[in-house]
Formats: sequence, C-alpha cells, structure tokens
Amino acid sequence: MDEAGGRAEARSIRVTPVTGRRDLETFLSLPRRLYTDDPHFVMPLLMERRRHLSPRTNPWFEHAEARFWLAWRDGRPVGRISAQVDRLVVERHGAGHFGLLEAEDDPEVFAALLGTAEEFLAGHGLRRVLGPFNLSINHECGLLVEGFDSPPRFMMGHARPWYGPRIEQAGYAKAKDLLAYRWPFAPELPPRGHRLLRRFDGAGRLLVRDLRGRRRDEELRTVLDIFNDAWGGNWGFVPFTEAELAHLVRSLSPLIQDDLVAIAEVDGEPAAMMVVLPNLNEAIADLDGRLLPLGWLRLLWRLRRQRFATARVPLMGVRRRYHGTPLGALLMVRVFEAMGRAGWRRGLREAELSWVLEDNRAVHNAALAVGAEVYKTYRIYGKALGPA
Repeated sequence: MDEAGGRAEARSIRVTPVTGRRDLETFLSLPRRLYTDDPHFVMPLLMERRRHLSPRTNPWFEHAEARFWLAWRDGRPVGRISAQVDRLVVERHGAGHFGLLEAEDDPEVFAALLGTAEEFLAGHGLRRVLGPFNLSINHECGLLVEGFDSPPRFMMGHARPWYGPRIEQAGYAKAKDLLAYRWPFAPELPPRGHRLLRRFDGAGRLLVRDLRGRRRDEELRTVLDIFNDAWGGNWGFVPFTEAELAHLVRSLSPLIQDDLVAIAEVDGEPAAMMVVLPNLNEAIADLDGRLLPLGWLRLLWRLRRQRFATARVPLMGVRRRYHGTPLGALLMVRVFEAMGRAGWRRGLREAELSWVLEDNRAVHNAALAVGAEVYKTYRIYGKALGPA
C-alpha cells in the first residue's frame, strides 16, 4: 500500500482513499449511477449516510475504525469499498470486515477494491475477512444473492446480480446466509399457528403488552436488553454498547409506533419482544437520496399522513434461558400473534422479518407457523488473509 493509503494500479484501475468532503460525496452518490436502470433500487438518504459514516455522530466508532476507498478508471468512479477493524469483533471472532461494496460489472474493479481492503486488514494483523457489513452486524449487512425482483425494506440492502459471482472470483466463499421472510398481517393466526399454541400452554404465566401508556425510552431499552441477551450466542453476534443503545433509541424513536412494539412477560419479567417499523423506503423512494430543497417537506408530510403498506421487523428475540423450551416457542408465537393483529388494525399489508440466520430453526419454525415465507437471501462472505 502506498503512503496515501491507496493500492497500486491493477491495469487501468486506480484505487484511492476517501480523504475529504468531495471524495465522500462521490463515495455516497456512486450507487445512484450504478443502479440507474434498476427499478427496485431505493437511494438511501445522503444526510443519514453521512451521519452513519462519521465518528462525530456514530458511537460505533468508539470501539472501531474504518477506511473508505474509491476505484477509478479514466478519471471516472467505478466502485467503492470500506474496511473495518472493530475491537469487539476482533475479541469475539478474530476477523476484520469489508463493506459498502458497490461496483461496475468488472472483475478487475472488484479485485482491486477487495485487495485494498484485505491489505488494510492484514496490516492490522488480521488473518480473516468477512463481509459485507455496513458497518457492523448491528447495521445493514449481507449481500443480496436471491430476491432481486422487489425493493429493499428499510435498513436492508440491495445489489446487482453480478456482485456475488465477482466476490467469489476474488477468492471468497459463503460464510453464512441471512434470510428475509415476507409475513402477511392478519387478524388471526393461520391454522398451523393455532395448533402450535394448543401444544404449549403458558398456564397464565404469560402476558403480551405494547408501549401504550408506558415510559418509552425505558421500555425501548428493555427491548434492546432482551435483544442483546437473545442473540448473544448467535453466529457473528456483537452486543450493542451503552452508547449505541442510546443512539439507536434516539434514531428509531420517531418511527416507532407504541402499538407496534410487543413485550412478552413471564411471571411479570420481560422475556421476549418484537418491534415492527413502517417501511420508510416507501416514503423516500422518489427523493433520490436528497432532502433539499423540498425533499424534507415531502418526507415530513408522508411520515405524518401517508398510510404505509409494508413494514419491517428489525428486532425480535426471546431470552436465552427460554431457548429450546416449550415456553420459548409459545413466547415467540404470541408476539407474532400480537403484532400481526396490530399491523392489520393499522392497515399494513405485510412485514419483512429480517434478517434471520439460515440455521435458526426456532425462528424459522415460528415464521412458518404464522404464514411467513423466505423471499430474499443475503450472504456473508469470508476469506483467509494468511496462514491460520
């Protein structure tokens, strides 16, 4: 790697670090051109992306660092990538991450970008790379490999069909698949769900409630505490820090509807939860990533007046002590039941349950029981960087 942090040219491809405002705007705006003929792509809000990638506004940077690069051909940007060294990931999993990968359909571009990220991570003593993570497993992650025929939901990614094959050509292999389920809202569970409830009787120990009449910030922190506990043993898991918990509550609070959060209690103790968020991508799809000059007025009006048709379930979980137990299965189906009814009352058509690890049989069985089906697959890729 040269002194500027770039990588040597690969034929006509030049990779340079993002070093200033102009580079950052080029980095953030590149997908607009790469997806110009894709009717399902939704351009992220550039203001939100700037905040996400800034150490001043994203507490993830308190335990991690990231570098960003652009690939150029003949003076034109043709790709981008990031590399992340997260102290919490290294301690738990011993790996570095790449992310934010977008590029034209050219194996040289992918090889140059991925090679640059690999050199950066190897320079930090890491011997394995996983990705994409934008920026972490608690943010947007995984590469879309199945389900290109519909728009992404809020906080989920999209991709061009050639991305996966080009990454594999660069020596990467599947590490784990993440599944997205389409879940139709209904006032009652389907027959399979009712059969499951009859098998597991909570004997009056279980209560499901929403946030109405509650102290929201305190309740949302309870939701995230359950999430940290529920997902603690899962592949790739990294817990939210206290600062990240506070940041997430502040960020999501304007979108959270009190009746679209379920907390299930066992003997009065919070044991499971689910959060349903309106699919913000419906409201921003035609803004082209811009809130100025009048985009913010349109977005504000839509958030207040627009009836959303779709939603996303970004957070759900059951405390680990109930995993693999009849009561744990009952908790999961009960929160599905409560949120299915709440979504139906609001006029929502369906939600995306995402993402779910491909080998999470408990969630898979519960999702099938409530009428959900897999309709998108996101993939995490891995590669060794040196001798094991």
